[in-house]
Amino acid sequence: MSGKENVLFSDVFDVKDVDRDGKKFDRVSRINARSENYDMEMTLDVNSELYPMEIGDKFAFALASSLSLEKQAATGDDAEKTEESWRDLSRRNEPTLADSYEYVMHGRVFKYDEGNGTRVAVYVSFGGLLLCLEGDYRHLQKVMIGETVYLLMRK
Repeated sequence: MSGKENVLFSDVFDVKDVDRDGKKFDRVSRINARSENYDMEMTLDVNSELYPMEIGDKFAFALASSLSLEKQAATGDDAEKTEESWRDLSRRNEPTLADSYEYVMHGRVFKYDEGNGTRVAVYVSFGGLLLCLEGDYRHLQKVMIGETVYLLMRK
């Protein structure tokens, strides 16, 4: 299996701005980026010590429901998710979706803003580092409020 079934959204982004409103924290930069394929806008906090970003950088971006390369079993409203944590996969030395990326965070979708027309915004918190992904609802319809997700990036 490829793990593509677990990917909720992916695209290539161009960094348009870094710390537009000034640097708020020593080791965190807020980047603004635009996608190449789906006309999406992104605002993302990244640990600039671990993963420095500059204006003009291009990066592959994905949001996934699991790092497993196996398709997750479909679950009903009452069924419990059988998602394995990254620690479970790591202990078994199994390859994961994260192996193809350089920067990975785990967080929770906390807000879904329906804007005007077909544009929506999805907000995710990664332990205080925030993501806002805005664009056509068709590209974000797999992302649900309350869901835990993995953010994956590589330059």
